[in-house]
Amino acid sequence: MADLFEKNFLIRAPKMDDLNVVVDMLLASDMDEWGEPDTSVEEVRSEWQGIGFNIETDAWVVMDSAGSIVGYAAVRDRGHERIISLVKVHPNFRGQGIATRLLELTEERAKQHIPLAQPDARVTLSTHISHVNEDAGRLLASRDYKYVRSTWAMAIEMEKAPQEPEWPEGVTLRPFIPGQDDRAVFEAVDEAFADHWGHTPGNFERWKDYHLDREDFDPALWFLAYSGDEIAGAALCGYYLGMGIVNTLGVRRPWRRKGLGMALLLYSFGEFYKRGNHKVVLGVDSQNLTGATRLYERAGMHIELQYDSYEKELRSGIELSTRSLTV
Repeated sequence: MADLFEKNFLIRAPKMDDLNVVVDMLLASDMDEWGEPDTSVEEVRSEWQGIGFNIETDAWVVMDSAGSIVGYAAVRDRGHERIISLVKVHPNFRGQGIATRLLELTEERAKQHIPLAQPDARVTLSTHISHVNEDAGRLLASRDYKYVRSTWAMAIEMEKAPQEPEWPEGVTLRPFIPGQDDRAVFEAVDEAFADHWGHTPGNFERWKDYHLDREDFDPALWFLAYSGDEIAGAALCGYYLGMGIVNTLGVRRPWRRKGLGMALLLYSFGEFYKRGNHKVVLGVDSQNLTGATRLYERAGMHIELQYDSYEKELRSGIELSTRSLTV
């Protein structure tokens, strides 16, 4: 089987010159599974150029005998204890062992993180797939991955301007100021997301590299809610595939259940509407521990896509990521 695979396909590390071709292949997979695109050049470029990601060791492309890229995989880590992979195959080339081989490579790379992980910590490799891709789910199950969670892509299409937000007493809003607010926003958001399932403490330099140093970053779409001189919450927005996206919506514990999350969401909708973007999307854990899904539904959002997350334990130990709310 291996000889047949090697006869028909070549695996190598991608090069920056492959970027558009890889994205086209990923878009073909998106269209087959969803009927709409869910990959952008900006996202893939940001990953390839990101801190902590080595394109020569953390990504692979599969080429057929004609030299076309028909498969792609990548591995990134959130600390050495939690590794995340992506495996995609062009719909015309599924069922030929490509996904299996790419999974093997991602697992081999993920295991190299084990000696670097904290002593006694549990180490896992997780991946997410389209909910409609049943073959992928069966393949993962056969390799000892367990289904753990689903993520929803939710959206709102606004036919008219959204209602005006009602801000909690004492809360004021202002835009993000690059170079001044970087660290404070990172710390506030990291604290807010400590109650998010699977969260591990963030890394400021990686966060800054991914969010602030990318070509499409627009600080005017980052909205900070202050209570006195403290950040109470934030909506960090941008554009994705021509749509508005709320990349991060976080409210710190002392300011929850006061309507701040809804106010930030409605304000974000309103700003996009003024700019002529009437569709806004976001991603959310379907079993969000803080009830975010109910908030988004009340704001008029609906589920568009579902991704299923599977996890494989590489080393047993103490779970360092958030799995439940703590008092």
